[in-house]
Amino acid sequence: MWAPDNYLQAMIRHTTPKFRFGARSVEEWRAWRQELLPQFAADLGGFPVEPAPLAAREIEAVACDGYVRKRVVITTYPGLEMPVYVLEPERQPGENARRPAVVACHGHGYGSKEIVGLNKDGSVQTDPGYQHQFAVRLAKRGFVVIVPELLGFGDRRLQEAQRKDTYSSCHEISAHLLQFGQTMAGHRVYETIRAIDYASSREDVDALRIGAMGISGGGLVVTFAAALDERVRAAVVSGYINTFASSILAMHHCIDNYVPGLQRHAELPDIACLIAPRPLLVEAGTEDPIFPIDATLAALDQLASAYALLGAEEKLERDVFAGDHRISGAVAYDFLARELQLT
Repeated sequence: MWAPDNYLQAMIRHTTPKFRFGARSVEEWRAWRQELLPQFAADLGGFPVEPAPLAAREIEAVACDGYVRKRVVITTYPGLEMPVYVLEPERQPGENARRPAVVACHGHGYGSKEIVGLNKDGSVQTDPGYQHQFAVRLAKRGFVVIVPELLGFGDRRLQEAQRKDTYSSCHEISAHLLQFGQTMAGHRVYETIRAIDYASSREDVDALRIGAMGISGGGLVVTFAAALDERVRAAVVSGYINTFASSILAMHHCIDNYVPGLQRHAELPDIACLIAPRPLLVEAGTEDPIFPIDATLAALDQLASAYALLGAEEKLERDVFAGDHRISGAVAYDFLARELQLT
């Protein structure tokens, strides 16, 4: 009798995001974007005014089949370091040309190892899982691939979680950050922006041809980072584009998905519209249990209206496949190769 279900649903029904996309001209789109971007960044908790020196240092290099897997440590926030895997494709003798790069963001699991072909203990992976080693697949296509270890996973769990070998430190770190007016989403997004800084600094990368690809929680990071940072020239988002109302507000999701106050300002499709008119591919499984396909298709319709307004209909693509919450890849690798001019 006193269950608050109806009360919570009414909050969704009666809340119209202030910056819901509804531009009818390019001028209105520019004004909408100019207002939403700083509000979105503020909702995420804000970012440092001055970036810390990257201070990149290499700690590992392993020759693999067709590429070299390196591990590099960079500074993201002052006092906070992030390890990233760097997959460098083999070069032909005398090849000096800069290559396009892709920042590859893993989803929930045991961290960056999961998408570079390694098991949790560092041994060679035999089961590629739901993420299908997509960083390796990108490297074998010829991209320089930058793979951040997202905060709270893998080697970036809290010390107690590493001792007990628990799944992640998402809850503990998210709660700590919230107490200080910060968010896990904001930290992961800013650290991914720092990974773009690092990619741009590399002599083997063309800074004008950087893309991003991510799934699930990594899809959140790629969507948000691409919305905020125009250096992401093309993006692939798998198992994430939807609506907040039909996903994180409709069923259990990790606390790292939640951004205080964001629902008052923008729905998920509004955030994704900030990527337009840059190339965007959305992967979605018809049986995805946590990002229902009907809401994904509705979000795609809204995205299509933004891309059409900007005369960029051909830059929005979709790979709707029969399956659940996983990487497809049927379109993604060719899409990035074309849009980032991989030769």
